[in-house]
Amino acid sequence: MKYRKLGRTGLDISVIGLGTMTWGLQNTQAEGFEQMDYAFEQGVNFFDTAEMYAIPPSAETFGSTETIIGNWLASRLNRDKVILASKIAGPGLSWIRGGENVIDRKNIHLAVEGGLKRLQTDYIDLYQLHWPNRGSYHFGQVWDYAPSFDVQAEEDNFLEVLHTLQGLIQEGKIRHVGLSNETAWGMTKWLRLAEENNLPRMASIQNEYSLICRHFEPDLSEIALHEDCGLLAWSPLCRGMLSGKYLNGARPEGARITIETRPEHRIHPQTDAAVKEYVDLANAYNLDVCQMALAFVNDQSFVSSTLIGATNMAQLKSNIDSINLELPAEVYEKIKKIRRDYPMPF
Repeated sequence: MKYRKLGRTGLDISVIGLGTMTWGLQNTQAEGFEQMDYAFEQGVNFFDTAEMYAIPPSAETFGSTETIIGNWLASRLNRDKVILASKIAGPGLSWIRGGENVIDRKNIHLAVEGGLKRLQTDYIDLYQLHWPNRGSYHFGQVWDYAPSFDVQAEEDNFLEVLHTLQGLIQEGKIRHVGLSNETAWGMTKWLRLAEENNLPRMASIQNEYSLICRHFEPDLSEIALHEDCGLLAWSPLCRGMLSGKYLNGARPEGARITIETRPEHRIHPQTDAAVKEYVDLANAYNLDVCQMALAFVNDQSFVSSTLIGATNMAQLKSNIDSINLELPAEVYEKIKKIRRDYPMPF
């Protein structure tokens, strides 16, 4: 395994991070335990979860992934060897705190206390804001995103949140803080306010990033790299689409998109066309297309960790093994060409 610094925290996190959101719906607790055992044995020390998991989200599955992780930590007695990340949900889900959830002082305290109880731990290493109160272009909203908000109100909320997080750090309940699904404006505002007010500094930003989702470049990547606030890349296989298993309308039984209850904005003829190009490229060089896609993300200088997710052990083992793959220069050149042909397929 390879490791990189988590921002300026001094923590070394595995370049392959373990995403966990399938545990509690697609995967049983026993399967989650098997995945955590194997990943940990392979040197993966960074586990990422959220209060709203398992996915697809529902009132019935809320918190189930954290509970499974907590049961594993309690049974393995290795909490000090795992760097654990979780998140407070942003607004919009009716079953979270009576539908009145926003990221503010009250809800952060409720979310952290609930998470600590489910995770059976005294502290969370990295506590992240799952998505902004004001909204953003993520989750398929990029085509219609038109930012309009009260800048002063947002800044006041950011300061309230930072002071709240500072208090939780002082209490020892969280160690470090991070962003998720944030924009360049938001990222720079959080960093500036922390610096000006001697408040906790965001150590990372967790946004979607893959061969066919490159919104993080070029502006966010520049900030991440030069402000030591690296990317935790979620969905590096684009919900498994880059495997090619959904091509031509295929819906394998039990697969993520097959069971998804929400509209899938990534389903588009251009997406299929781009995936087909990447599958053909991998085949031409005798590469596993998923390992090729993950190796590409692993290799980006602004990435701190690539968050893999798997529903079976074969997928998990292959995904972790991507850490050993170095892509030939000619493959990178052909990736550039495919991106030019399909710069924003969804």
